[in-house]
Amino acid sequence: MKKLLLTTMALASLCLSGCVANDKYVQWETEAPEQFPKLTAIGYAPLATQPAKDQSHKVLMAMQASKIAAYRELAEQVYGQQIDAHSQMSDWLINNETVSANVSGMIKGAKVVKSYPAGDMYVTELELDYAQVWNLYQQNNRPRKIKDVTYF
Repeated sequence: MKKLLLTTMALASLCLSGCVANDKYVQWETEAPEQFPKLTAIGYAPLATQPAKDQSHKVLMAMQASKIAAYRELAEQVYGQQIDAHSQMSDWLINNETVSANVSGMIKGAKVVKSYPAGDMYVTELELDYAQVWNLYQQNNRPRKIKDVTYF
């Protein structure tokens, strides 16, 4: 009798689990944000301290360095900056204190607005339009929300 009861319960649970099948059709709809902000960043690099002999090479190196500095600033705005600090103390005096900053992230869709020398510095201005970021993200990830569910 016990064996028959266990077999019946096993068959009933198997049949019931079959009733929970995905007999539905889901329509998805992508939802855009209400507004797209624009971020700007400026990077600076000194011309005089670039490790090149020719002035034209110094300008090219400073141009690249200022662009990287501007991208770092954009990454700080988008992803934030991680700060690590460490202090050592002995006899109620600080012996050693270190602070480090780290930025990590990928910036897609930024464009160079201006790149120009200003005195002894080279300056690069970047702009990140989140409408462009949204379009790039849509192409790669396709975030969705449920538009309609039809059960059969």
